Amino acid sequence: MHPQRVESLSHAQRERLAYIDFRLYFIGEIGRPDLSSRFGVAPAGATRDLALYREVAPKNIEFDGSNKIYRIGKGFVPVFEQSPQRVLSALSLGFGDGVNGDSHSLLPCESPAALSSPCMKVLAPICRSIHAKRPVAIRYHSVSSGESERVIVPFALVDSGLRWHVRAFDRKTGEFRDFVITRIEAPTTLDEAPKLGERPDDDIQWTRIVEIELVPHPDQPRSEITARDYSFTGGVLALKLRAAMAGYMLRRWSVDCSPDHRLRGPEYRLWLKDHLALYGVKNALLAPGYATSPRADS
Repeated sequence: MHPQRVESLSHAQRERLAYIDFRLYFIGEIGRPDLSSRFGVAPAGATRDLALYREVAPKNIEFDGSNKIYRIGKGFVPVFEQSPQRVLSALSLGFGDGVNGDSHSLLPCESPAALSSPCMKVLAPICRSIHAKRPVAIRYHSVSSGESERVIVPFALVDSGLRWHVRAFDRKTGEFRDFVITRIEAPTTLDEAPKLGERPDDDIQWTRIVEIELVPHPDQPRSEITARDYSFTGGVLALKLRAAMAGYMLRRWSVDCSPDHRLRGPEYRLWLKDHLALYGVKNALLAPGYATSPRADS
């Protein structure tokens, strides 16, 4: 392989070569039409890209003349590093670019249905406000206080595993909170800068990093399989999480956070080794076993 040769290529060329690398690695084959449909290049351009990839990694690719398709070589070694999350997203959702709405999975894939999806007319202005670092006037529907008018200062999107939130300073309560995006209506960006105390650096729960250790649940059989499933190192899974995300993640992973590992059920395969690690974490109430009743969303 020739890493320097790859680095000297244009960004567009590297993108196409990375796609060839991906298709060979995970699908086992690639043809000129695959490149043409993905990048809109002419057949001659696709041929040049395939020839360039063959020059960079000759052992990775073989031409099947009878079927006029390129197949993975016996000595294949990936040229580009592939992120597991991006690979699984591409395999299950396709390579969407926002232009064509007919992206399809590259392999048969099934995943849990999303029961809650943000409205684009709400999400888009929220995203613009985050980028511009501007407050937003919204109408919000809260479980505890009903409908209200608020001004929030958003700075990040948060995926809890069940629904999408926006992390923001709430001028109504004077606190940093997570707002469920599907409960937001009529967002209007305000032409003003955040005030003192409203910026991300002022959010203690956001800036605080919590270090936790997860171990196989003591009451579950075959702890060695749990260790394999979660890639344990030295018998534990050590994680660093934002305090603002800890409760969501522990709930999503069904981690028993009770001090005496009292939760029962096949879903509780992990146990929080030291529940005191969550001391001072506001949304720890969401973690299984940490408390009897979690606080409702704001």
